[in-house]
Amino acid sequence: MRAPLPAGYERVTAGRCWAVVHADSRADAVAMLAEGTLYEAAARDLAARMFSGRGITYAIALPVSGTRAVVRHNRHGGLLAPLTRDLFLPPTRAPYELAVSLRLASLGVRTPDVLMYGVERVGPGLRRSDVVTREVDGGRDLSTYMISDAAAAERAAAWAAAHELVLALNAAGARHHDLNVKNILLAPLHGRLAAWVLDVDRVDFGEPGSDAVRRGNVERLLRSARKWRDVHGAVFDEEELSGLSP
Repeated sequence: MRAPLPAGYERVTAGRCWAVVHADSRADAVAMLAEGTLYEAAARDLAARMFSGRGITYAIALPVSGTRAVVRHNRHGGLLAPLTRDLFLPPTRAPYELAVSLRLASLGVRTPDVLMYGVERVGPGLRRSDVVTREVDGGRDLSTYMISDAAAAERAAAWAAAHELVLALNAAGARHHDLNVKNILLAPLHGRLAAWVLDVDRVDFGEPGSDAVRRGNVERLLRSARKWRDVHGAVFDEEELSGLSP
């Protein structure tokens, strides 16, 4: 028996693929699934912008509405990634990502809206999945503010926005198990820099404001920032991290 869909979302099916999509983007999902998977449709878009990470991510204009969106193919990380690659047991982690995104938004934590996710049936008992989120205009991840030629005031504003995001996560009881400098997106909002959290399928929920949630988020982000400095030559002062200390 299928789990009920979140309010405002519906299911669209095309051959071996289906999508759960917000009603406003239904026509986009139908058009993209006509080309195969959501990710395959994005990869064929000649105007797509490509970003490297755990595989290629595409930023596109959705084919019917023109909404700016980011299309990501889900892949495993960790030691077993070469074996598990992009294959998941049903229902994949995409439904969880949608549910977490909606819950975070309801609790005042910024994260890009999930417009739709797609699932492809791959033989008996295995699935592949894609997630399409609304693009944050002017977004850059926190690591880009840690380069040597970044202005000190700009870097300070980035860390202040990141600190505000961590406080919001903690207040929501949201523990992000991969809170790193690439998973914090910063963009101008109402005349100042604001932060959005990415990869929310790595989030689970505990007691709001609990010490365990706070320490988990802070220690993970501090570890990432210091690794980025040691490996990639990122520039920051420990004073800039002092507000985050657990």
